[in-house]
Amino acid sequence: MRSVTYSMNVSLDGYIVGPDGGFDWTEPDEEVFRFWIDQMRGVDVHLLGRRLYETMLYWETAEQDPALDDASREWISLWNPLPKVVFSTTLSTVRGNARLASGSPAEEIERLRSAPGDGEIAIGGATLAAQAAEADLIDEYRAVVSPILVGGGIPFFPRDERRVDLELVETRTFGARFVYLRHRVVR
Repeated sequence: MRSVTYSMNVSLDGYIVGPDGGFDWTEPDEEVFRFWIDQMRGVDVHLLGRRLYETMLYWETAEQDPALDDASREWISLWNPLPKVVFSTTLSTVRGNARLASGSPAEEIERLRSAPGDGEIAIGGATLAAQAAEADLIDEYRAVVSPILVGGGIPFFPRDERRVDLELVETRTFGARFVYLRHRVVR
């Protein structure tokens, strides 16, 4: 069965965006960006909430920028053709290789798990991940921790006071700033 992973950049105090809605502090350095490119190679489909989808729309036309570096072009070559499922109650259309979800996160994940394929089902966006976590559908939590305290905002982990036991699978330090943490849900 294909695994469901939840991956995001996160502040040291546990937020994916700050209280002002900003996330400029999540800008990865070249080493971290290369890491995310390599991670994307194992993904078969990406589930996104509306806010993350709208943020990632940048990549749909970014290749037209002649100043784009090689790493960004490589990201585009992986991201743009990747199938995406967007969960939104306000959007009526989506662009690129995306479709609007026709069911709940649990229904979509079960449908995708039963479809052929070996790659991961990746989730991006805290609100969507919280719904999947509530249904006990996330298999791995992956975070690149930024050395910053933002003091509030949207938390990486859902705040539903549900205990989830995790097993540390991998850690990696990038330079002196960022740390990658990969945990598997213990079932």
